[in-house]
Amino acid sequence: MDYATLGRTGLSVSRLCLGCMTYGEPGRGNHAWTLDEEASRPFIREAVEAGINFFDTANVYSDGSSEEIVGRALGEFARRDEIVLATKVHGVMRPGPNGGGLSRKAILTEIDHSLKRLGTDYVDLYQIHRFDPNTPIEETLEALHDVVKAGKARYIGASSMYAWQFCKALMLSDAHGWSRFVSMQNHLNLLYREEEREMLGLCREEGIGVIPWSPLARGKLARPNGEEGTARAETDAFSRKLYDATRAADARVVDAVGAVAGELGATRAAVSLAWLLAKPGVTAPIIGASKPHHLRDALAALTLTLSESQIGRLEAEYVPHAVAGF
Repeated sequence: MDYATLGRTGLSVSRLCLGCMTYGEPGRGNHAWTLDEEASRPFIREAVEAGINFFDTANVYSDGSSEEIVGRALGEFARRDEIVLATKVHGVMRPGPNGGGLSRKAILTEIDHSLKRLGTDYVDLYQIHRFDPNTPIEETLEALHDVVKAGKARYIGASSMYAWQFCKALMLSDAHGWSRFVSMQNHLNLLYREEEREMLGLCREEGIGVIPWSPLARGKLARPNGEEGTARAETDAFSRKLYDATRAADARVVDAVGAVAGELGATRAAVSLAWLLAKPGVTAPIIGASKPHHLRDALAALTLTLSESQIGRLEAEYVPHAVAGF
């Protein structure tokens, strides 16, 4: 396993992060395609044994049961001090006022609930799942700073938002002496590269680690055009908001992935991840694993080198997309 520091911190993380949205009790929340605890544990254990030390979940995944499953599994398969455990806050966890968002009340309530579900005294990375336009960013940042100073989180991170919003947050943290975001979890893959316009440059300039979500575009980059998708692909409404199955340019990108994979004798998933791992500033794509070959394909990307010509062919058919994922 390869490791890298997360942005300008001294925190070492594996170059692959295991995303744990896949692991949660089916029927809880809005993810009908998740794996229950018994089915989830082998993937978490395999990741630990492969040297992955970076695990990402969120309070809202499967109504909190993802945190419960991940916490119990890591408590058995790994030493707490040797893993980097990340979770997120923002989504609605209960009906009524203050059930979600990034107010001081929500953040200080939800960190305690997450820690209880995870079975730990602290998380290594506490991330805002999205930007909250209904809460002053100063309130959010000061509350997150207090979470860090209370020892409940080692670092804080952010997720999908506009670059100007992220820049403002960094500026305010510096001005007030508050804990600074050290990572950006954003939407980035061969089918969606809008983050290259401003966010990636901002992160490189400010020393922010980039941990992209959906690196395989919900599996679209891992299979030929038109091939039947997974149960998740068929039932995930959010996926349909992210990708347009009728866009011809996207289909040509998928074809290019297949062609390069054929030349290298590699899987499409490995090629797509290798492209992402080679991008300056990208620390660790957040991969999912629900089938035995998923982790193998991801690990293979770590030793796969793409030529400049191959990268050019993978990128050549891309066309601008509307902002998606915020």
